[in-house]
Amino acid sequence: MSTVKHDGKVRGFQFSPWNLLLIVPLLVLVTPLFNMDGPRLFGMPFFYWFQFLMVGVGVLSTWIVYLMTRDKRTVDAPDKLSVDDLDEGDAR
Repeated sequence: MSTVKHDGKVRGFQFSPWNLLLIVPLLVLVTPLFNMDGPRLFGMPFFYWFQFLMVGVGVLSTWIVYLMTRDKRTVDAPDKLSVDDLDEGDAR
């Protein structure tokens, strides 16, 4: 959901199609897809090696989304507040 500020610029969350790639690792949550014994890989049942494979797929998906969206700015201007403005106490 985007937030429109008084200057008319959109800030906050901005959708990128690359973010849809992050849905792929969620397939590991659909247990009926891989709840079976065969085919075996090096004697390991499909149930286990599929989960190991999905760990790598999840890391790869996250890395690809990071690379493709890291240059996209979500805020148009730097924040004008400093750390001192956010300090709640008067004792300095």
